[in-house]
This record gives sequence, structure tokens and C-alpha cells, in this order.
Amino acid sequence: MRPASRRHLDLFLIRLGACTVLGAVFGFAVGATVFRPPLLGGVFSALAGVIYAVSLMVFIGGAEMFLPRTRLGRTLDQAPLLVTLAVKSLAYSIVILAVVGGRTGLRVATFAADMTIGGDLAHAFEQQARASLPGGQLVAVSFLVVLAFLLLHQLIQLVGNRTFRALAFGRYHRPRTEERFFLFVDIVGSTPLAEKLGPAAVHGFLNRVFQLASDPVDDHAGEVYQYVGDEMVITWTVPEGREAARPLACLFAIDGALGLAGAEFERQFGAVPRLRAALHAGQVITGEVGGSRRAIVFHGDVMNTASRIENATRELQRPFLVSEDAMTRIDGRDAYAFEDLGPQQMRGRAAPVRLYAVTATGRP
Repeated sequence: MRPASRRHLDLFLIRLGACTVLGAVFGFAVGATVFRPPLLGGVFSALAGVIYAVSLMVFIGGAEMFLPRTRLGRTLDQAPLLVTLAVKSLAYSIVILAVVGGRTGLRVATFAADMTIGGDLAHAFEQQARASLPGGQLVAVSFLVVLAFLLLHQLIQLVGNRTFRALAFGRYHRPRTEERFFLFVDIVGSTPLAEKLGPAAVHGFLNRVFQLASDPVDDHAGEVYQYVGDEMVITWTVPEGREAARPLACLFAIDGALGLAGAEFERQFGAVPRLRAALHAGQVITGEVGGSRRAIVFHGDVMNTASRIENATRELQRPFLVSEDAMTRIDGRDAYAFEDLGPQQMRGRAAPVRLYAVTATGRP
């Protein structure tokens, strides 16, 4: 199984387990309050809650996690946000009506109770449930909960999972000093392609490149800091990126993913994407900025130097460059071959930067 598929499956199972626990806790709390006797009623309601939560997670949560990896999902994600929300809301409403409106959880819980504690008590619980928890009310509450999670999921996708967590928990509310890797990845040839195909086609070209880069970034614990035109900037803290040379592994995984999709790009756009990239590391100040729109930004010379190194790939005619500062901070360098290009003068810097051209050796 591919690392990305395994990661998505593991995350799905974790979320499924969390939904099972939440469904059981919420169901027990409701049952113990509404049903008589309260303890058995709580157990009965907990089972129903688990069935509802698991069913909605499998159909709706599964769609949110795995549908974007399909052609249909990519088409839907490229639609305007309101259109995407409308289509998903309609589809998920059908699921909610079938699962919750059809009283699936109640039916399963009644059957299980009938098999264990007897039919009379089981049907008494069922009658209490129908009287105390009208189907329309359950459907409305389920729809609002799903809609809230759907909006939250879309928001997280817009700002990024790690950025959302950092903003939510105030990690960088006060600026802090960090050591970070920055990987600047530039898509070669997008300007001539724009002249040939037009801006709309180039947007589709770049969007597909960035989509294919998403799994390698996540697989190697990276964070997309920003997209700038035909360039993406990926970052790691040094402790996160040091292990197994994750920034370099991410770069070559992106390059490999684009290579595998070469026929698709050739067919759709008449061109196969190629990369130029630069990796640098050093100290930055990380903090929140802004008023009506908040963002987490990095300030320091490291960012400017990484950009200068990416520009040097053209002058030195090497597609992938790594600074000495970055190379000395990573483990697992044996999987890569480094060509020492010596100290290089960067525009805007007084001191030269020692650079290395890097290639993958194929060794683990």
C-alpha cells in the first residue's frame, strides 16, 4: 500500500474510533436522562448512538477523506466553494435521511436488546425513543452537526491543518524563535506554457502539480507555507525535518509523482512539469500577523536566502541545490549524492553560501 493511502486509512480508522466513542457517550447521556430504567436505557441509547455515528462517519467522513483522491472529487474541488458545499450538502442530506430518518440506530439497538434483555423491555425502549426523540428533530440535529463539520473541514483545507491548529491554540500568538528548513520548489516552463495555452490552462497545469505534490508533503510531515505563482514553499521545523532527511525525501517524492503522471500532463497540456528546487535552513521568527485576516508568517534572512539559492539553480545549471546550513542539519544523507559547488555569492548577502547539488542515489 502506498504511504499516502496508508496514512489516509490510518487517519480514517482513528476518526472512526473517535466517532464510536462520541456516539456511545452522547447516546448514553441521552438514554440515561430520557429512558426508564436509566442504566439499561443509557446502554440501549449508547448502542443506537454508535450505529448512527459510525454510519455517518463511514459514508460522509469516508467521502470527505477519499473522494478528493478520485477524478470526480478533483472536479468537485475545482468548482466554486458554494457549489461544492451545495452538492455535498444535498448528497449528505440523502445519507442523513436514510440513516437517521430511517431510524437505523434505533432498529439495530432494538434488535440487540430483544436478543439480550427480552422483547418487552426492548420495545418499551423503542417506544420511549420514538416519543421522546422525534425523527424530524434527529434529522435536523444531524444535518446541522454534519454541516458544521463540513464547513470546518473546508476552512482547514483553506488555511492548512497545521496552521489551523496553531491559530486555534495560539501557538504563535507570541512570536517565537525557531530553526526551520525551507524548501522552495519552482515549476519550470510555466511562462512559455502560458504563452502557448493561455492563463486558464496554466492554472489547471499548476493546480494539478500542486495536487500531486500534496501527498508527498504530507507523507514527509511537511507543511505548505504558501503558493506563489508557479512556486510552492514547504517548511519543517528542524526536529521534524531532520529525521530521514525529510525535506530531500519530500522533494524527490514530488519529482517522482510528477514523473509517474507525465503521460497525463502530456495528454492534457502538451507538456510535462519539471522542477527546480532549493533547500536552506536556519533561524526565523515565527508569529501571527494581521487584523481582519490572520496568518502565521516567518521572518528572517533564511527565507530570502532560500529564494536566492533557488534562483542560483539557473546560473549553476543544477536543478536541486542544498545549502551547507541545511545539509548539516539532516540525518540520512547516505541516500543522496552531493556535489560540492563551493561558496557562492548570493545577491543581497555579504557572506557567500556554500552550495551542493543533490541527486538521489537510490540507497535507503
